Amino acid sequence: MTAQIGDQEYEDAKRLARSDDVNARRKLAMRDDMRPEILYFLAEDKAPEVRRAIASNDATPYQADELLARDRDEAVRAELAQKVARLLPGLSADAKDEAHQRVIAMLEKLAKDEAVRVRAVVSEAVRNVTNVPPEVIQKLARDAELIVASPVLRFSPLLTDDDLLDIINSGPASGALAAIAQRQDVRAKVSDAIVAADDEPAVAALLANKSAQIREETLDLIADRAANRAAWHEPLVRRPSLPARAAKRIAGFVAESLHSVLKNRQYLPRETREQVTAAVAERLATEKPAAKPAAAVEEKEEGESVEEKVTRLKKEGKLDEDAVDEALHAGQRAFVRAALALLAEVPVDVVDKILSARSAKGVVALVWKAGLPMRLAVQVQTRLGGISPRQALQARGGTAFPLTKEEMAWQIEFFGG
Repeated sequence: MTAQIGDQEYEDAKRLARSDDVNARRKLAMRDDMRPEILYFLAEDKAPEVRRAIASNDATPYQADELLARDRDEAVRAELAQKVARLLPGLSADAKDEAHQRVIAMLEKLAKDEAVRVRAVVSEAVRNVTNVPPEVIQKLARDAELIVASPVLRFSPLLTDDDLLDIINSGPASGALAAIAQRQDVRAKVSDAIVAADDEPAVAALLANKSAQIREETLDLIADRAANRAAWHEPLVRRPSLPARAAKRIAGFVAESLHSVLKNRQYLPRETREQVTAAVAERLATEKPAAKPAAAVEEKEEGESVEEKVTRLKKEGKLDEDAVDEALHAGQRAFVRAALALLAEVPVDVVDKILSARSAKGVVALVWKAGLPMRLAVQVQTRLGGISPRQALQARGGTAFPLTKEEMAWQIEFFGG
């Protein structure tokens, strides 16, 4: 632990703590050699930037942290949550240890915070840990905000299969089932419940999760429903163990680009592979020559990659609302992703993170950051983000964004933008 200041420096610190210089007080609040009474005094400072510095300081006494947990500024409480997150890995395994009890009590309080931002920080912090009360995980997993629920739904080892089934059956927030579907080693009964819920993005995520256990009968059921659900086709074709019946069923409707994958599944019986080949040949013979799949057109157009195209259109002043709207309706996902990233000035990875989280608020914030109207935000939520119309955020007053600029800026910051 850092040695604390001497008497003369202590007297100087007391004067600084009462000075009108906010920057001097903030620097004082950041010091880890300051005596506890000075830090406690600064926990009630009128300037939020000073209180944020106190909240992030590991040397701040517990009594001051308790005060900050009730601070009127959510950014202060979020800073405190970040500090609690840093302390979790180093906690004593002894639940009776006083430091352990204090950190856990603070964690429980912050997990109930009214601000989504604070709860989201807590959820991200506890998603992989086992030394927190199960009640905290249960509360976060059932949060109405996906940005809070998703980390623990996807990763927490403290959620049992019975917990997951209960959450699935409770009609959780849009995107919650997709988060569960991405867990490591999803059990067959949980997979059955996800498929029974008929949540299209969740089933796509489940099929893409190679560690998920999916019964043969369940894969057959998915194959029966898959014809008009393009998002299921590729992960279904690439499932590690695809039943023969399902393989023959999907051969009649998957895109031509997936036929070779399907025909070359070596574990399928020879008779089944021959039947798949025959089904593909019959389909191609009866279909008129099809236009290039949208994805292929999208990938290269007159030698241009998607990234090159959106960059050119932006330079020409043509990467606008109409261009994105047209691409959305044409199903050109890669174009829309690249356009949103370029217009919002964020990496494509951030766009993908927002979309995979099925975060309505995140999508709205992304479209706002891209300088596009709320009308398009509704379309991006449902067409690209896999968010059901019932769960999608709608415009306020017909055209306005339903979130404040501060809320939207924080959403972009949270997702790494």
